[in-house]
Amino acid sequence: MRETVNLIIQNLSKRNINGHYFETSDAAKEAILTWIPTDATVGIGNSRTVKDLDLSATLSDKGHIVYDKTTVQTDRGKKLLKKKALMTDWYITGTNALSKSGHLVNIDHSGSRVAAMLYGPDNVIIVIGVNKIEETLDDALNRARNEAAPRNALRAGSESPCIEAGKCVECEGTHRICNAFVTVSGQADADRMRVVIINEALGF
Repeated sequence: MRETVNLIIQNLSKRNINGHYFETSDAAKEAILTWIPTDATVGIGNSRTVKDLDLSATLSDKGHIVYDKTTVQTDRGKKLLKKKALMTDWYITGTNALSKSGHLVNIDHSGSRVAAMLYGPDNVIIVIGVNKIEETLDDALNRARNEAAPRNALRAGSESPCIEAGKCVECEGTHRICNAFVTVSGQADADRMRVVIINEALGF
């Protein structure tokens, strides 16, 4: 696995993205907490992986202003926090798949998570378990559509038909969660994006 990760980190570097590897979630979390300055604001993109690391609560306990939509119940409150997260100093989220060539593939419902990944926060941290590494870009797209999307639809309480089918069925209408397909192929600003790869199976 380390040889594969080293290759990915090299390919990410060619795309102006910094790659980091950690054996455990605890080690990755410790590093992330040291990267973020004490006075920085932090946005959290909804991610099972980030939730498993308990980063939102830990950062709040350290005194950071954290905008995490999952901390409120109302739709209006969630929308407000998602907007505020777009203008934070640091943004932390996950990704649906990562190709060995360094492509980050994401499917989003409202678009707030991918919007922040692309532009807004000056620093972006993307946390990923090795279970999301795929051989090619096509494999990564397939994983995002047919593995991550149905499970995220179920987690969100959606009635999307992909839940029962267990794969994307190209549905339409209000139950569709796959509204934005975004592949990050690189960064214009060097050092803006850090991809944290953890040698564990994490998230969807």
